Amino acid sequence: MDLHKHSGLRLLYKRSSLYIIGVLILFTCIGILTTIKPAYRLSSEVITEWTTDINSSTFLYLLGIENRAFQQAVPEDHKFLDLSTTLFRIATSLKPNDIRSLLGNELPGFKVFDNHILIAGEGTNYTNLPIESSPPLQEVLKEREAIIEDEESTTEQLETNKEKNTPTTGNKEVVYIYNSHNRESFLPYLPDVKDPDKAYHKEVNISKVSNRLAKSLQANGIGTVVDDTDITKKLHEKGWGFGRSYDASREVVADTLSTNKDIQYAFDLHRDAIKKEKTTKQINGKSYARIMIVVGAEHNSYKKNLDLAAKLHYLLEEKYPGLSRGVFPRKGKGTNGVFNQDLSNNALLFEFGGVENKLDELYRSADALADVFSEMYWDAEKVDTAS
Repeated sequence: MDLHKHSGLRLLYKRSSLYIIGVLILFTCIGILTTIKPAYRLSSEVITEWTTDINSSTFLYLLGIENRAFQQAVPEDHKFLDLSTTLFRIATSLKPNDIRSLLGNELPGFKVFDNHILIAGEGTNYTNLPIESSPPLQEVLKEREAIIEDEESTTEQLETNKEKNTPTTGNKEVVYIYNSHNRESFLPYLPDVKDPDKAYHKEVNISKVSNRLAKSLQANGIGTVVDDTDITKKLHEKGWGFGRSYDASREVVADTLSTNKDIQYAFDLHRDAIKKEKTTKQINGKSYARIMIVVGAEHNSYKKNLDLAAKLHYLLEEKYPGLSRGVFPRKGKGTNGVFNQDLSNNALLFEFGGVENKLDELYRSADALADVFSEMYWDAEKVDTAS
């Protein structure tokens, strides 16, 4: 009896010691995590990166351990988390089944390949994704010479001969167009500039394409407004860098959407920085600047924006084969990841052509986008009216 009692006491002491040690370790870990410098703490981004490839059914399984009701939702073919693989990823930041994780840590700029192309247009791959440069603001603000030799003669006139029964939105402006990088320009019109990273001008820039798109939409009966805010100047006035362009444009976009309830679509137009052979397409003997549709994938409702992007891509492919470079959901390090698209389910970012494209090519593409968008818009209006 005494021996049994002595063994019980030993077991009790042993368990108590383990509990005390466990509590001490817990408080020590908490102390370390709360006192170390923020740069060395685990961020939510790191935790998200570790767990991004874990199947959602794994979490259902873990919940099912505590609540059997969740076990009914676990798929029969569910494979439980591979602990060794997960620990390896946490320790090394490498994914055994994805070589991009190794190259991304070793090669500067390779992190862009962590993104996924939702829909690849003709020739689109990870080597020719849109380039999001962030030059010093002083470089963007520089005064440069720009020459357009008789723009009217080199640009096809917009078709305005519409039938009398063409539908119209009347006085309602339902499409809103703006430019977060409003001074993005084109090398053919900047005689003293050879470096694509310096192709910026306060007048000859992407805003011309915005105005053309608006005119073409209006010719199809769709009320459109173009915001003429000089976002670059706004950045300078606020003392912000070029990397905060979307913060500056957000103030303008949010205010416009809150005051004009007729607006249903918001489009942010940019130009890419890659070479012309990647951004140009011959269609029916004419040269077009290709379009990439970019969706910010770091907000809760981005899939609704993706739906619109995918619909426009396929409409462009059907009527203007090869014009669309595809749909690119963008997120992660080195990018904004939202692009103000959380403000509207019908907000998109369009990369029109590249730094080497000419206005006639860009204008044709603006007309083409207006063409397919107008068909989509009026078809949707017919459905809404019928229902």
